[in-house]
Amino acid sequence: MRYRLVAVDLDDTLLSDDLKVSEATKEAMKQAMARGVQLTFATGRSFVSAKQFAQQVGLDVPIITYQGSLIRHTLDGQTLYERYVPADAAAQVEAYCRKHGLHLQTYVNDRLYAMEDNDKLRQYAALSSIPYTVVDSFQDLQGAAAQQVKMIMIDEPARLDAIKPELEQMLGPDVHLTKSKSHFLEVLHREGTKGHALQYLAAHYDIPMEQTIAIGDAWNDKEMIEAAGLGVAMANAIPEIKELADYVTLSNNEDGVRHVIEKFVLQP
Repeated sequence: MRYRLVAVDLDDTLLSDDLKVSEATKEAMKQAMARGVQLTFATGRSFVSAKQFAQQVGLDVPIITYQGSLIRHTLDGQTLYERYVPADAAAQVEAYCRKHGLHLQTYVNDRLYAMEDNDKLRQYAALSSIPYTVVDSFQDLQGAAAQQVKMIMIDEPARLDAIKPELEQMLGPDVHLTKSKSHFLEVLHREGTKGHALQYLAAHYDIPMEQTIAIGDAWNDKEMIEAAGLGVAMANAIPEIKELADYVTLSNNEDGVRHVIEKFVLQP
């Protein structure tokens, strides 16, 4: 099988624990792109955050961000695909979090907003290397009710796991809930998944899904690993993702992405 499109998650996949990409991995990616392979990111990070890493490794292609809710080109900023949290669902999530004392953040026009300044917000912003703005209500933002691309609750993993089924029932089928990390519960449009975005990008390049590779480690990678011709889990991936995957590579600290590219793309 000749693989022509490779989608790579960032945190705990391409990035080591110290948020670096090794030179050996960069070189493997460069060789793959030189052979005409479309290599892109598929991350939960915002576009402005992911673009920083795209520049580091030399990607000049559309990248999948916000768990699949936004595909945007790194060079000219052209948007290919975008999905928003439905306005009524966004209002319900905000009201629910106020009632239950949950920390909530949201993204509007690639900017991070929160309703309170605390350690959770500051640590998240530092991890993503992005600024943030504190507001009284997300509904006060211009167009926010229709343009929230991703909402994030941050709390103890057990608490988020307990409320996820309740929120899914309350919000209905037009909303997708997932976790990129155990203490992040994220609310998106039902088509704001990495699986939907990968399928869109493959069609954009006229590449059959059988010729795609998806590499990830967490709950938010489930849909793209299921959709790809070759679904790959990192050695450090959660058990559920390893069970879904067609192949398990090395960990994010052992150049697991480089190993996949060399084995399935660069080898004759």
